[in-house]
Amino acid sequence: MRKKTAGSRPKTPPIASVAELVAVAHRIETDAVERYQLLADQMETHNNVELTRMFLDLARAERLHAEEIHRLAADRGIDDAADPIGPWQGDGPEAIDLGEAHYQMTPYDALRLALAGEQRALAFYSELAAAHTDPAVRKLAGALADEEQEHVDLCHRLLHRYPPDVTDRDADPDRPHTGD
Repeated sequence: MRKKTAGSRPKTPPIASVAELVAVAHRIETDAVERYQLLADQMETHNNVELTRMFLDLARAERLHAEEIHRLAADRGIDDAADPIGPWQGDGPEAIDLGEAHYQMTPYDALRLALAGEQRALAFYSELAAAHTDPAVRKLAGALADEEQEHVDLCHRLLHRYPPDVTDRDADPDRPHTGD
């Protein structure tokens, strides 16, 4: 997993072509898959079956999106595995901040984290679509923004199924031992 500075998001790499956008989009999705899978594993360790399933479902959805981008790349003769992202260090905009995860989190908490990631990805693609000078990059970025908007809408719909979090994590009965 790539490291990032706490509380910061990586600087967006310059994207000069459709090929670079496809590679970046593929990385964003594969980073999200990796993060959701990691969170599912953590929730499984803590016997949180509901969140394990939720994170596995989110990972599956992101994997499908990554596969769609891979097919798009192949259709255009682009190698989406190429890494033109040299200056982009850290996580992509869609990756959940692991610092926000907690073994006592609820489905509502998990969906709020997922929503935040989807909103960052939506903003990334929307800004690129609005500002890029290449019409082909603008068009693809707009299509990717539309896909992310669907994911944002899905998170909002799912949030209505769960009550807001009322867990008092400061009263954690199983706090880590700090050696004091």
